[in-house]
Amino acid sequence: MIDFNTEINVGKFLLMEIMEHLIDFICMKDGEGNWVRINTFTNNKDLQQLNEMHLSGKKDPELEKRYHDFQCFFDICRKSDEQAWLNAEVTKCEEQVYDYKGELRIFDVIKVPFFHDDGSRNELLVFGKDITNEKKNEIDLARKIKELEDFKFALDESSIVAITDYRGIITYVNNTFCAMSKYSQSELIGKTHRIVNSGYHTKEFFKEMWKTIRKGEIWKGNIKNKAKDGSFYWVKTTIIPFKDKKGIPYQYISIRQDITEQIKVEEQIRHYANHDEVTGLRNRRYFHSELSQWLNENKKNGQLALLFLDLNRFKYINDTLGHSMGDQVLSAVSNRLFTHLQDKADLYRFGGDEFIIVLKNCSIEEVKEFTKEINFLFSDPFQINNERFYLSASIGISTFPKDGEDLESLVKKADSAMYLAKNKGINAVQFYSSKMFENITRTMKLERTLRQAVEEKAFTLHYQPQVDIHSDKIIGVEALIRWEHPTLGNIPPSEFIPLAEDNGLITPMTEWVLETACRQNKTWQESGVSPVRIGVNISPYLFREDLIGMVKRVLHETKLQPDYLELEITESLMQDPEYTIPILKELKSLGVRLSIDDFGTGYSSLAYLVHFPIDSLKIDRSFIEDLKNESAVIVKTIINMATHLDVSVIAEGIETEEQLDFLSNLNCAEGQGYFFSRPVPSNEIVNLLIKQQAIGE
Repeated sequence: MIDFNTEINVGKFLLMEIMEHLIDFICMKDGEGNWVRINTFTNNKDLQQLNEMHLSGKKDPELEKRYHDFQCFFDICRKSDEQAWLNAEVTKCEEQVYDYKGELRIFDVIKVPFFHDDGSRNELLVFGKDITNEKKNEIDLARKIKELEDFKFALDESSIVAITDYRGIITYVNNTFCAMSKYSQSELIGKTHRIVNSGYHTKEFFKEMWKTIRKGEIWKGNIKNKAKDGSFYWVKTTIIPFKDKKGIPYQYISIRQDITEQIKVEEQIRHYANHDEVTGLRNRRYFHSELSQWLNENKKNGQLALLFLDLNRFKYINDTLGHSMGDQVLSAVSNRLFTHLQDKADLYRFGGDEFIIVLKNCSIEEVKEFTKEINFLFSDPFQINNERFYLSASIGISTFPKDGEDLESLVKKADSAMYLAKNKGINAVQFYSSKMFENITRTMKLERTLRQAVEEKAFTLHYQPQVDIHSDKIIGVEALIRWEHPTLGNIPPSEFIPLAEDNGLITPMTEWVLETACRQNKTWQESGVSPVRIGVNISPYLFREDLIGMVKRVLHETKLQPDYLELEITESLMQDPEYTIPILKELKSLGVRLSIDDFGTGYSSLAYLVHFPIDSLKIDRSFIEDLKNESAVIVKTIINMATHLDVSVIAEGIETEEQLDFLSNLNCAEGQGYFFSRPVPSNEIVNLLIKQQAIGE
């Protein structure tokens, strides 16, 4: 909405332009609808009667009753006036009037509403042109300018007005523009508005503005400009294109109001809403908003340490010296912390004597060094009103994502660690738990060496047989990656695979597993043993990479027939079926087998399962381990469902004959587990296959 506040000075050139196109009448009404002034410029004797009427101080309904010949005119005026007020902007319309002779006259009308500072209606300025017979209407230009210059004097006192040609070259500015920009008219005319460009707005901002006005449309927005003396000011801007007969803009009128103070007030309101009144630091509200957004944007690769700092014995200061002194102490502490931390970390006042410091993407060692710096800041006393205060702090630390992936968990754990730190003594620092610290240290060590292991392909594959339960024959194997760390020994996949996923190493690692497994299977086949399928686990992260291209490339290079490769995907992928199903279908078109691993752990949407082009379901080992309880019902349900879907079932984690018998009675087709064989190196698989082949012969 354009808030014109007071009458807007559009300048002599603007008035001349308006009068060139709107030459029949100009009138003004106040905010209550009373006619204040009317001027007509026409040879039409019927319209000239308007000047002879006593309109001043009267409203349209009263005038309809008094002047019957113009009853329709006043009725239409009232309705279109109201529409202009509701639009709250420059409004253009056509109005049709029958004069007292019954002749239809058509007017092209522009109505400009003006509002008081409080938003209430002030005055309505109306420009009208009789377009019934344009060539017959001529206007006395001298009188037209004289009449409208009365408006210019009033409008020039309150508005910032500029006129540019179609290229944006300034052709006119009023005195208010010069006063705001600190440039003279001679310095502005012939230039573009780049002369007052503050650099605050993007190129896209102005590109969109020009796109709008070049289409002949009005543009409105707030712009931050830079004056000649280097000061900045804000203006609420409306740019109105003036178009030729072809509808092409040939010049632009910019009408602006100074809203610098308004913007300052809004910025202050935002500042106070997000900053602590005592210390000036960002407050708890800002902390929650900013950190929640950061955690959401950095779920995969971000690292964060949250330091919960509490001043020791601060309550004693408040209780003995009063809250006013306590506030001064808090202010002094925050100033010292902020001065030291502003380029290293984010600092917030959480409440009371509690502060939160956030370190992003730092190692544990860096966090520890940082806490030493903080403690050093408290080694010197705080001087307040000739008093020295010797303070100390306790710091509790939690880390993302290790200690939690949501802000509430991180704050809670850092707070708990802080209370443990208080029990340790002055300036103590406590990570969420000592065990956690050991785990982080181990993790960091694994992260450093895992990347090297991927580059050097320092892994091995073991293979666990998959057996036809009824014939006891090996019909497939699952390839399982193994990593022997040079100093930490054997690292379980459950520990290093998540690290690989978090650090972007899962793609090259999976490609190595896929290629090694396929090449090994091809070697077994060429050695003369009966062919079996080989299963490879595929991380959900691979679905965001070129998984299809990877599989195609490996099959081509190893020359393994696609039907001897089975890709095992996790059940969690079923949570995003619209993205996953097209990829699975394309993989299926390559001829490979697809299975869902660890099925039944709770992520599946059975409604979508029927649409997944899978060959088998692998029942999670947790259900097989607990067949004596309700897990038996779940297993039976999964097998029945798979039968109806015409997919096979592999039961993982079979370790006892009792489990095997139970599954056999349910017509479970395939099994895998230590009952048949533990995961073994490739040479042992060959021996098992040769032995099985010999028995069969």
